[in-house]
Amino acid sequence: MNTKITQLSEDQAEAFDRVAEVLRPAGIDIENGLLQPPQGGANKTLAITGKAGSGKTLLLAALYRAMEEAGLDVVSADYEGKKRKDRRTLAILAPTNKAASVLRMRGVPATTIHRILYSPVYDPDYERIAEWLTGNGEKPEIEGLTEVALERAYAFYQANKSIPAALAAAGLRGSDFITGWKRRDEPLDVGMIDEASMLDDKQFEDLKEIFPSLILFGDPAQLAPVNQSGTMVFEKLPAPAVLNLSRIHRQDANNPILDLAHALADPELGFEAFERMIEEAAARDERVVWSQRVEVDLMARSPVLVWRNATRIRLINAFRRVYDAPEDALLEGEPLICDGLELPLKHRKKRLDLEARGLIKGAQVIYLGPGRKPGFSRLHVVGAEDPQVSAASIVKIEMPDEEEPFIPFAARMGAAFLHGAAVTIHKAQGSQWRDVQVFAPDLYAAARMGRSEAGQPLWKRLAYVAITRAEERLLWVVRNRLSKPTAPLTTADLVVPAPKLELEAEEEL
Repeated sequence: MNTKITQLSEDQAEAFDRVAEVLRPAGIDIENGLLQPPQGGANKTLAITGKAGSGKTLLLAALYRAMEEAGLDVVSADYEGKKRKDRRTLAILAPTNKAASVLRMRGVPATTIHRILYSPVYDPDYERIAEWLTGNGEKPEIEGLTEVALERAYAFYQANKSIPAALAAAGLRGSDFITGWKRRDEPLDVGMIDEASMLDDKQFEDLKEIFPSLILFGDPAQLAPVNQSGTMVFEKLPAPAVLNLSRIHRQDANNPILDLAHALADPELGFEAFERMIEEAAARDERVVWSQRVEVDLMARSPVLVWRNATRIRLINAFRRVYDAPEDALLEGEPLICDGLELPLKHRKKRLDLEARGLIKGAQVIYLGPGRKPGFSRLHVVGAEDPQVSAASIVKIEMPDEEEPFIPFAARMGAAFLHGAAVTIHKAQGSQWRDVQVFAPDLYAAARMGRSEAGQPLWKRLAYVAITRAEERLLWVVRNRLSKPTAPLTTADLVVPAPKLELEAEEEL
């Protein structure tokens, strides 16, 4: 075994050897650092599972180093290298940008599944509506869109000059413009997929067609995709293809957060008893906090985790009110979540440029201020290698009891954003923050409903995912209250070199 792998524990070493065995028929010898002609045979899929702290990421990193030393070329969305006859490839993927950035910060060159495998296919009606709104085409007849809806879009566009915002005024969402995704045609050799609990069946089937050798890393205690009926793709694999890491490595530091997460596996544990455990842990360890209110100072950099969407919207609006944020503008330092790039196919190059800078759906960003042109924003993309970006932006502020979001300002086309002061626990999967606030009243509501997922109470799965997002400190918020800020919002904690803000030309789309 490679000397760099000797720090692995017994169960990790066993999993490493099993991966080596799976790759050997493909001509990849990671134990001796050699590449040989493939022997052929059926495609192989192997899943490595384990709860938080079991060492899945450490093992993934060790396997990456071993494959790189064996001569595999790492393929990313930004660079794939020159094709050659004997070339062998490796891609390390995650379902979300945030999950990929967690790996990149640990030295593993990960990217998202979509950036490697898919490109969007747009509905041509989107182009027809856009051409009409900009005065370059006749008024279209679109099935499902009434005359009233089209006129509402037209009136909005005359005042705001934003195609996506005008379509939102007509009742459309960004996802309505995309009819599907075109899958990559050329196969790769080895794929390692982190956060595989988030994969759905369609993604899994596409991955198996692209990668003859596929290695999944996942946590069976997390939440399954909403369309998966409570099951995860690796749970459908035959038993020999699933290896479980049972040792909890981070427990060596006597981590009370992990103690609480793993206590949820007790089938006799109820919500009230679990809260008593949290309160007792908070009394003896500062890494757990029994909080009577949401700490607003933390929301600017790490969102409050909630279950219900209505709770998320209320907390976001309370956050903005307490900072006296105006309705028609953002304050410097406000957090946002990228909701996708609302650009037609003819602007594919611009889309690729923004995605390469980390602006993809789910990316966490901090607003740094307005750009040089109306509708443009200067942004800090959390976790990106080159985080400062200037981009045309459509910012949507959702309001309580309102179906349509309020749009303080918008470019004609560009990156769409929701506010990021609070997010749902489902959306938080794959992300981690130093301090995490969990809104306990929402989990209590889930417990009262008595819902189950994959044979386990839903509130326990929600609590497990929420708790394990915390890297250093967990704040369990028990009251529906918000603190007052101790200081105005700031960007002083972000490294913002002035020259980098001008790297991307603010050319109007």
